[in-house]
Amino acid sequence: MKFIDEAVIYLKAGRGGNGCVSFRREKYRPFGGPDGGDGGRGGDIIFIADAQISTLIDFKYKRHYFAKNGEHGKGSDMYGKSAEPLIIKVPVGTLVFNDETNELITEFTQDGQSAVIARGGKGGFGNIHFKSSTNQAPRIATKGEEGEQLRVRLELKLFADVGIIGLPNAGKSTLISVVSNARPKIADYPFTTLIPNLGVVRYSDEISFVMADTPGLIKGAHRGAGLGDRFLRHIERCKIFVHIVAFDPERDIIRDIEDINYELKMYNPELMKRPMLIALNKIDLLQNEDELRTVINRLKSRFKRYRIIPISAINRTGIKELLDAIVKVLNRKKRDYEKGSTTE
Repeated sequence: MKFIDEAVIYLKAGRGGNGCVSFRREKYRPFGGPDGGDGGRGGDIIFIADAQISTLIDFKYKRHYFAKNGEHGKGSDMYGKSAEPLIIKVPVGTLVFNDETNELITEFTQDGQSAVIARGGKGGFGNIHFKSSTNQAPRIATKGEEGEQLRVRLELKLFADVGIIGLPNAGKSTLISVVSNARPKIADYPFTTLIPNLGVVRYSDEISFVMADTPGLIKGAHRGAGLGDRFLRHIERCKIFVHIVAFDPERDIIRDIEDINYELKMYNPELMKRPMLIALNKIDLLQNEDELRTVINRLKSRFKRYRIIPISAINRTGIKELLDAIVKVLNRKKRDYEKGSTTE
């Protein structure tokens, strides 16, 4: 299935039914008076977040959504039936924007969360509402209101505890395939990952977390270079980052890390405040322990804030140490959150 993370759709809520002009025509009641009922309300369009849906692909094939109109009022004081709402399911993590004004209408962050995006029109009044002492036989009724109509833009931001970032071919897809149930495409050319991959990592019987493998970033990504800021949005909700840098004697790995950090900062400065682990990948290419120690010391001297963890994703070396570090950070953030909630 192709990953779709943005869609524009047109919504039109139902129109309210018209009010009715009617008079009683019953035996023994020659002056029965008005009995025209009100029209029913038009159907709303309601979005509901569904954790079983992972993409916006359905909106690629259907772009227009119309709720039903309310029924017209009838005689004998019969009111028109209101239309049922039109329910549209979206993935958790969906943002809904007014496509014309770019205003954020709502954001779906929890499974089952719902919101009325377009309201149906009110039904019109029947002539029973217009009877008065001076107008015993009103021949007036009002029409139902039009339902709201708007064009909305849907954007999807993935929810994951851990976001894997790094340059193309750093080994992000290999890592997530080793530690989780995700099975991304893996090859030896740039941009193997063209869509974000989510995997559930089962650390123990009691502990599991969600990891996201996003496409490789390059310089200028925050301006749309390469696969660009379209995929940077998917790491905004991650609690921590695992920054994978591949050992390569022909590259300046310190500069590689700084380039990616710069893209994060330019896209959203808040991202640089998140916890980050640096995974030095492909250590199987190093000649000996002394060379590995030299590379790690260089990284530690430049990036004092981050813990450096040497791994070989393909050989599964250092994977347990990396997962231990991830769980430790997640537990600390959970404790901080619970402490903050208790304080409030």
